[in-house]
Amino acid sequence: MLTIAWCLVACQDDDTFSTSTGLRITFPQDTLKLDTVFSRTPSSTYTFWVYNQNDTGIRMERIRLRRGNQTGYRVNVDGIYLDNANGSQTSDVEIRRNDSILVFVELTPSETGQPEPVLLEDDLLFTLESGVEQKVCLQAWVWDAQRIYSPVISKDSLIESTVPLVIYGDMLVEEGATLTIRNTTLFFHDGAGLDVRGTLRTEDCVMRGDRLDDMFDYLPYDRVSGQWNGIRIRESSQDNVLLRTEIRNPRYGIVCDSAAIDMDHYKIEMEQCVIHNCEGAGLTTVNAIVRLDHCQLTNTGGDCFAIYGGVAEISHCTFAQFYPFSAERGVAFRFTNYYGDADIPLYVNCTGSILTGYAEDVVMGDMHGEDEGTFDYAFKECLMRTPEVADETERFVDIIWETPKDSIEGKKHFVTIDEDNLIYDFHLDSLSTAKGLGCY
Repeated sequence: MLTIAWCLVACQDDDTFSTSTGLRITFPQDTLKLDTVFSRTPSSTYTFWVYNQNDTGIRMERIRLRRGNQTGYRVNVDGIYLDNANGSQTSDVEIRRNDSILVFVELTPSETGQPEPVLLEDDLLFTLESGVEQKVCLQAWVWDAQRIYSPVISKDSLIESTVPLVIYGDMLVEEGATLTIRNTTLFFHDGAGLDVRGTLRTEDCVMRGDRLDDMFDYLPYDRVSGQWNGIRIRESSQDNVLLRTEIRNPRYGIVCDSAAIDMDHYKIEMEQCVIHNCEGAGLTTVNAIVRLDHCQLTNTGGDCFAIYGGVAEISHCTFAQFYPFSAERGVAFRFTNYYGDADIPLYVNCTGSILTGYAEDVVMGDMHGEDEGTFDYAFKECLMRTPEVADETERFVDIIWETPKDSIEGKKHFVTIDEDNLIYDFHLDSLSTAKGLGCY
């Protein structure tokens, strides 16, 4: 009987709630930051715990958003939605002693009318039964953006915008049309990409995924590959020119489909461009004439640059394979004179470039057939992480042959290779033996 009585008393203690003004609830932080959110676009869901670390229960008379339904914040407290139709509030929420409840926060902000991101704040107020009021500040940066859904470019067009452009679905450049993009950042939604059947010209552009938030506290989605589809240059496309353009975090960077060789026209020319952090290959060309000048192709799940036949003219580029998400990553540079079952003559001329990575051999050449005339290549004044080729001095001129035994090798050439936080800077370190080589 004594044991039963003790249990009854304990249960009663668990169910007691105090109105003492000295009691407080606690939060892991006094401000919840939601990062940057495009206007009229739902944010990710953010959470935080509310703790009652007291020896008695606490009842909250009311929980509400200070600005009601005016900011676009949406809150769910312990499974209870703060109904915007009811003043964005709820009442009589209990936290038993030494217990906690979970709060969910989302945001769909209105347009700000400003060209730059605007800070949007509200307070989530907790009014205890004692009359004590506590709060958590909700913060987000809101950026006005223009949404474009599956755009079709059927005639010569120019895109130049200081406002972010968010692309949903594929952007299609039809055959015979030229799309010029200047001084613009294109944010591609998951599953979107750029399909070029006509001609693409870019200058001072960035193409990236549209996630502005973080996967983890230390890791923005912008550092995670596979955020959007990438660029597909079709068989009918020619004379594409990309200048000072950055393509980052796609599934694949650029794929140039096979076409009949036209010696008077490049399939694609790239100058001072970056393709970085691709889930698949960075640049893939099939039976195409391409030119790369001072370009960076780095960190790809597939090959950084894969050439299947055709002509490739390469000057002062950096091909660095430090893809962090898979040990099955491709190589920095691959060249062949075939694609599938089709034999395609190949000519590659690469000068002043860096070809390196994690593996001992990141340069792969593969020849079909016995006619060396269909497999023509030359590397001059390059740093190459591949076993030395001693018997083909006419194909390899003034080469720095890099091996894992070198004191400066692989990632040590560069200013920052931070695999933990996925931060990379491919400018050359002052101790690098590749001075004068690469894209910087």
